[in-house]
Amino acid sequence: MAKALIAYYSKSGNTRVMAEEIAASLKQQKIEVDLKQAEQVKVNELVNYDILIFGSPTYYGSMAFQIKKILDESVALHGQLDGKIGAAFSSAANIAGGNETTILDILNAFLIHGMVIMGDPKGDHYGPVSINAPDARTISECKRLAKRIADLAKKLFG
Repeated sequence: MAKALIAYYSKSGNTRVMAEEIAASLKQQKIEVDLKQAEQVKVNELVNYDILIFGSPTYYGSMAFQIKKILDESVALHGQLDGKIGAAFSSAANIAGGNETTILDILNAFLIHGMVIMGDPKGDHYGPVSINAPDARTISECKRLAKRIADLAKKLFG
């Protein structure tokens, strides 16, 4: 069974709601999930997971410091995350608030690690986004991401 870490930072609670939806949906797909606030993540434990999904609110068009810190520290693991699955999600205060740039910044770090990233030809192409509190559309996108990641994990890891 594949094992996933969902690491997130959430000040308002919006990103947390998204993280919880993704975690619940992954569990329904028979993926073992650890859901952690970014401050609880020790960088060395990243190697213990097949799937890393990071969530962040958008701050000045990029991720929150708490997520960036994990990624910066993950340099020590260079080469050890190769072949793992990576995904990201974000929330922002308004449309064009930087959700996609935030997600892409996280995914860029995952790609440097050699991780497998899967886009989505429908809906939120790079990863789920929320404008303010997650609405029904956002929740649906979170569930869709979880299903697609679980399906990919089953293909890659059995």
